[in-house]
Amino acid sequence: MSTHHAEPSTTPIYDDDVDDTKGKAYDGPTTTVNTVEDGSPADDVEVDVHTHLRDGVVRNMEQRHIQMIALAGTLGTGLFLGSGKTIAHGGPAGSLIAYLITGSMAYAMLVCAGEMAVFAPISGGYIHYAERWLHPSAGFALGWQVIFQYCISIPSEIISAGILISFWDKSFTIGHQAAYIIAMSAFCIAIQFMGVRWFGESEFIFATIKIALVVGLIIAGLVVDLGGGPDGDRIGFRYWRDPGAFAPYHSPNSLGKFLGTFTNFVQAAGSYMGTELITIAAAEVKNPRVSVAKAVQRLFWRIIIFYIGSILIVGMLVPYNDPTLLQSTGTAASSPFVRAFNRAGIKALPSIINAAVLTSAISSGNSLTYSVTRMVYGMALRGHAPKVFARTTSKGLPIVSVTAVSFSYALAFLSLSKGSSTVLNWLSNISALSGYICWCIIGLTYLRFKKGVEAQGMDRKKFHYYNRFQPWPAYWVIFWCLIVIIFNGWEVFTKGNWSGTNFVINYINIPFFILLIGGYTLIRRPKFVKLEQLDFVSNIPTDEEVSYEEPEPKHWWGKMFNYIFT
Repeated sequence: MSTHHAEPSTTPIYDDDVDDTKGKAYDGPTTTVNTVEDGSPADDVEVDVHTHLRDGVVRNMEQRHIQMIALAGTLGTGLFLGSGKTIAHGGPAGSLIAYLITGSMAYAMLVCAGEMAVFAPISGGYIHYAERWLHPSAGFALGWQVIFQYCISIPSEIISAGILISFWDKSFTIGHQAAYIIAMSAFCIAIQFMGVRWFGESEFIFATIKIALVVGLIIAGLVVDLGGGPDGDRIGFRYWRDPGAFAPYHSPNSLGKFLGTFTNFVQAAGSYMGTELITIAAAEVKNPRVSVAKAVQRLFWRIIIFYIGSILIVGMLVPYNDPTLLQSTGTAASSPFVRAFNRAGIKALPSIINAAVLTSAISSGNSLTYSVTRMVYGMALRGHAPKVFARTTSKGLPIVSVTAVSFSYALAFLSLSKGSSTVLNWLSNISALSGYICWCIIGLTYLRFKKGVEAQGMDRKKFHYYNRFQPWPAYWVIFWCLIVIIFNGWEVFTKGNWSGTNFVINYINIPFFILLIGGYTLIRRPKFVKLEQLDFVSNIPTDEEVSYEEPEPKHWWGKMFNYIFT
């Protein structure tokens, strides 16, 4: 592995033997925040990124929770249902290349975010890091763009879950769909109000189901490919030869094969987006400097086994010219795994897969809700959102933020009206590419974080987690994100395919992000902080404040459980 992971100690977060003129907090104007009884900022206090704040959330999430969230938190409909479209567009090799490159981007992004999160496991996650170490306007713009993206994605996941239930409900009506939306929304909202411990437990269960599903599908697919199916047909790499490894897209020649592969980047990203959640959860997990470091390291194997393994198996079992790959029903009937097993004569799996994918959709809605409530809370804590959203209960629940975000579930009811559902789909498409902007900003933030650390004489090798190949992972994720952001809408410029609506959907994120940055800069006029003055001290807990020793299990099965999940 290309990482370093040290056990927690009682030493400071960085070497204090360095020159005492370096590594100090920003010495510009700051205000000590007076807090009200619930831990939120007092109404008469102006807060900013450099202020010493009392973080009102509580570390109630266990190590096993964040490990499972890291392993399977983003496994969902994008992989189980949407991967068939990638095979149809790019062929088995084109899909594999797209998932490999996008997976490398996800890992590169997370080693950047992970190093910052282990150093500063505080509320706001990567959004706060951007405003603190890149520029306040970048953090403000990133925060509100991601909040908008997630608030649109939450109802989309609930709608997807309702459609998955229609797989069994043969008399699926608008009334039934409304009832499913209400039930699943109430379930997810209830978990959020019960606190982070219950969120962690629910995601642990959902993640276990998803891991069991994907491992089972990979093993079953390999058995079928080697001739172990009912028909006894040994497939091997037959479909890589005929009809071929690459599917021509919009063009029958090599250009079409390239375009098919490139088009899959956005589709593949939908499977990986959300991996940055663990930096948001770092503020509420026990022993974050160990937990988050382990979670980042395990992402590498998750990408290789779950994502790359799955797309490789599907590409071996189904030819890219199978017309059923582009038939989207929103249920297990759309899954390329189901298509593959149906071709092999296995008919019993669709209901099992549909049930597991249903839990994935609910899990995604649950995780998105948790993430956006903590984003809103972190933004409010530092004056980038109304202060009322920074209020917490005595148990550390950001009650106002949770309440406000819960209203986004109401957007799911737009799916009951044909005209309104078009608007919702349009908004969902607009927010789809925000993830690449987010990853790009994380990479840029890390570069400045690293330069600031070096400028202040700190030794990254003494951090609890660092990546020895930096800054190359940061350059890698920035390069590919810019490529996809700029060229993702190439289809609208091809002959006969121009559409003003599609052009707006593909590129509206760019002016929206620039507008947020420009508006914040004009109104707040934040100062650009020099590398030597970047704040690596304020509000960052010491090792003593966040260290936690897991109780030693008394039985052998407990020891095995800890070995696997922590």
